[in-house]
Amino acid sequence: MRRVSRTAVAGAATVSLALALSACGGTSTEASSSTPDTEGDKGLAIAYDIGGKGDQSFNDAAFAGLERAKKEFGYDTKDIEPTEGETDADKEQRLVSLAKQGYNPVVGVGYAYATAVKAAAEQYPDTTFGIVDDSTIQLKNVADLVFSEEQASYLAGVAAAKSTDTNVVGFIGGVDIPLIHKFQAGFEQGVKDTDPKVEVLTQYLTQTAEEGGFSSPDKGKTAAEGQLEKKADVLYAAAGLSGQGVIEAAETDQVWAIGVDSDQYKQEALAKYKDRILTSATKDVAKAVYNLAKSVEDGKPESGIVRGDLKTGEVGLADSNPKFKSDSELQEAIETAKEKIISGEIKVKTS
Repeated sequence: MRRVSRTAVAGAATVSLALALSACGGTSTEASSSTPDTEGDKGLAIAYDIGGKGDQSFNDAAFAGLERAKKEFGYDTKDIEPTEGETDADKEQRLVSLAKQGYNPVVGVGYAYATAVKAAAEQYPDTTFGIVDDSTIQLKNVADLVFSEEQASYLAGVAAAKSTDTNVVGFIGGVDIPLIHKFQAGFEQGVKDTDPKVEVLTQYLTQTAEEGGFSSPDKGKTAAEGQLEKKADVLYAAAGLSGQGVIEAAETDQVWAIGVDSDQYKQEALAKYKDRILTSATKDVAKAVYNLAKSVEDGKPESGIVRGDLKTGEVGLADSNPKFKSDSELQEAIETAKEKIISGEIKVKTS
């Protein structure tokens, strides 16, 4: 039985929305101004980031967390796709609609939801909201689900340096933003600490997410082909759906790719490329989303910054590829680096 009260939602929402309507004419919030439908006992709802469900990466991991919560708690869940060219107001309306329908918690998947989550959470103080990959919202009913991506990327750098035959490896970032800089910084540090002679090629696909940096496999493939021409034989992409193009290019040239966020070796849509996916730098978005749902279910909702790192086991390297797992020298190097990061002997850069 869920123990989170929603009795105060209607009054708080009415006041907040009345102010919003007077300020902006009611164009984006008018549909939310009625008394919320709190009938039933609805659970976790998620709103996807750019790329949507089926990215074999970030969004699919969030969906896995939703599916686990749905199965375990036996309640209604909902997941909603993004729309092309949407605004912060569109995102806010989406989250408000979910809260209004009685879903709790409501999670925005990706830093792009920061403005919308903050606005929706202020309107619905008795609903718990979560946001993945953002640590800027300081509200009592918001959990900032963040990860030490740089730590997993460092281990990916160790793997790349140990696996290259050409002494050239590549990093491809989806969008040139601080979040993706963490992946690059950790990867480069891991490579250089392992073998200073290895060159790291770096390329970002776009300057903004709206240009398709996280949702364009063709852009990822073109960037990868450019790095392959420069003799890179291990490619690491932190680019969401665009990373599929990088993996495809790696398979075509029979070089190594390193996946990201989810264990991409296991992804059905990438099955024909999996023999060239050496490993994946994972972050357990599924676990973070599920844990938030469980905290609400238990009546003790998470809030504030909730961080996953190597120590908690929520970032790391996947070992599904038998070739990766059976390489004892590589495994020893990775385990040594992991222990040093956890102990603090290695400080991984974030930029």
